[in-house]
Amino acid sequence: MSLPPALLALGAAAFGIGTTEFVIMGLLPEIGHSLSVSIPEAGQLVSCYALSVTIGSPFMAILMARFPRRFSLLILMVIFILGNGLCALASGYDTLMAARIFTALAHGAFFGIGAIVAAEVVPKHQRAMAISLMFSGLTLANVLGVPLGTLLGQAYGWRTTFWAVCLIGILAFVALLIWVPEVRQARRMRLKREIAALGHPQVLLAMGTSVLCSAALFTVFTYITPLLESVAGISPHGVSIALLLFGIGITLGNLAGGRAADWRLMTSIIIMLCALIVVQAIFTWTSHSPVPAIITMMIWGALAFGVASPLQMRVVDQGRAAPSLASTLNQSAFNLGNALGASFGGLMVSSGASYARLPWLGSGLSALALVTMLTAVWLEARAARRRQHRRATLRTAAQNGRP
Repeated sequence: MSLPPALLALGAAAFGIGTTEFVIMGLLPEIGHSLSVSIPEAGQLVSCYALSVTIGSPFMAILMARFPRRFSLLILMVIFILGNGLCALASGYDTLMAARIFTALAHGAFFGIGAIVAAEVVPKHQRAMAISLMFSGLTLANVLGVPLGTLLGQAYGWRTTFWAVCLIGILAFVALLIWVPEVRQARRMRLKREIAALGHPQVLLAMGTSVLCSAALFTVFTYITPLLESVAGISPHGVSIALLLFGIGITLGNLAGGRAADWRLMTSIIIMLCALIVVQAIFTWTSHSPVPAIITMMIWGALAFGVASPLQMRVVDQGRAAPSLASTLNQSAFNLGNALGASFGGLMVSSGASYARLPWLGSGLSALALVTMLTAVWLEARAARRRQHRRATLRTAAQNGRP
């Protein structure tokens, strides 16, 4: 497909947002030392960011609904730029925490509204691929943005990293301003109608699948470093290489997932979920040897991120009466899954289980996600049968001369 400039602008913004979300994980020792807090305390900057995305995104979507989508994206990038600037200027832990929470307000709403815009600027049969191209900015942040941002912060101080992210945000703002067109705007939001639309079983099932898929990923990924070091016997340097290859895997998987979803949306989701169940179960055994562990990681990452864009497209399709709010709420669902997955994995390890057993939990959560999608297929088939029966009844009545 030819790449509309608008997708490049959206991808650049996604790259900046992904970098600021994840780079702090590599800077926790520097931040802790600089602000005189422990590393676990500094780690709360990660979880509170995710919590702000989960809770704040729906409110931001409702607030942005009164504006044209292009204008909303620009406003959200201004929030992103200001938030990272405040992070760089933070005088203490509390002010840095407040700045992180403020910055996170732009995250979910931007991806939610951006997914709608990405789908609008391409032909209908390329919508899922367009969304995956926007999300590729997020995956590239893990491959390039996070390692480079970490190195920059370690060399010149963590504040320098946030200034660099500000610069990315400014460049993305200019690209959005120049390249993103005014897209067809939906009718004015009426909150009761929008919430009613989001209560449709198919929307809830799609969002529930997003929560479960994200939880399945972060149950293992949160603890991937100790798993690789203590179970696979990989050195710290080797872990860095493994994470780089994992980043390449998720980037390729994200693009492949978008292309597959444009072929057959529900079929693609179900196939990838089935593959995830198997691959995560296999990871329980391959995690004991370095090379098989890294190969499995790449396949697992490709599948885990490959299903993200199709699920986003599924939510947009099923929540078409409230597309921006539905799309944004799905970002909240993904972040809720992040938090739940980390908690589930932590509870399992705290109970005495080996890190090698975490993929079993991830496989089980993926199986639950498959159940929700199969339930959605069954409900759709039942509704189709009812419509067919109704049409047949009407045809029979018409042939018999009854009104």
